[in-house]
Amino acid sequence: MSGTLLRLACTATMAAQVALAPAPALAAPEPQRPVAQLLTDLQRLYRQTEQATEAYNATAEKLTAQRAAVKRLDGELAKARLALKGSRGDAGRLAREQYQNSSNFSVYVRLLLAPDPQQALDEGYVIGRVAGERAATLNRLTGAEKRADALARSARRALDTQLTLAGKQKKQRDEVTRRLADVERLLASLTPAQRGEVSRLEQDGVARAQRSLTGSGALGDEDRPASAAGGQAVRYALDQLGKPYRWGAEGPASFDCSGLTSRAWARAGTPIPRTSQEQWARLPRVPLNSLRPGDLVIYFPEATHVALYLGGGRVVQAPRTGENVKISPLAANPVLGAVRPDAAPRRL
Repeated sequence: MSGTLLRLACTATMAAQVALAPAPALAAPEPQRPVAQLLTDLQRLYRQTEQATEAYNATAEKLTAQRAAVKRLDGELAKARLALKGSRGDAGRLAREQYQNSSNFSVYVRLLLAPDPQQALDEGYVIGRVAGERAATLNRLTGAEKRADALARSARRALDTQLTLAGKQKKQRDEVTRRLADVERLLASLTPAQRGEVSRLEQDGVARAQRSLTGSGALGDEDRPASAAGGQAVRYALDQLGKPYRWGAEGPASFDCSGLTSRAWARAGTPIPRTSQEQWARLPRVPLNSLRPGDLVIYFPEATHVALYLGGGRVVQAPRTGENVKISPLAANPVLGAVRPDAAPRRL
């Protein structure tokens, strides 16, 4: 058989083998997660994001206070250095005068040798006063030096603390960004039908939780009137309806949860802590059956979400990324408790 015929025969044999070989199996598609699991995953990611956001907010508040402390200490240090410069000038002048007017005789020797003892006594009195002034000047110089040194050390420590807080804030900002990216990836993986099912399932869960809360009698049987400040806080919060949630924001264009509540009460003339965790820790607590409009409802065991009570079992809140300030059922999230900003301070 010629070489050409042999090559053709081999080619035909190989083609037949390929045609008869079984096709490789396709990779099995990833099984779809149940809608309930998708909702659980989303809620977990939202909660982790809010925890990171509140940690960032707390550090931002500390950093603001620390910057003010550094500025104050820098001002005090500048004044102390001016005072030290003046004290050193006075000390130098006295040293020159002492050198120019020095004598080998003490005051007592001059008194014994003086032709007029009374005149010597008068001169001694004057010399004593001058010596006293010199001692006072030296004391001022010493005190100014100590104060300047102490302020310089405090300023350095304050600046070190500020730099540490700034580094911590950056790490927390990166953590929030990473958590938000996780949320966005999960949302992007959902089909429109899945997103609709997740939303309906979440709304059904909130409705059941609200019915359970009101049916238990935990909210009491009557609505209580708001205090004057509470009414102002409510009006301010309602004026923000429709504005977008943005983590770390405290108005006026956008808010996060505690940014809305802290700004509302600040506008009512009652400044409160910036974060939901500090609001829960430092404000007087009230039972749910004593709620009145303006009180703050705190959510989750870690106190990482907060809303402002409106009455009738409803709250106004800045919910989460992708949503706007809105009115919700009080049981929109697991309730931890409630606090009242304008009540008498509770004992810690």
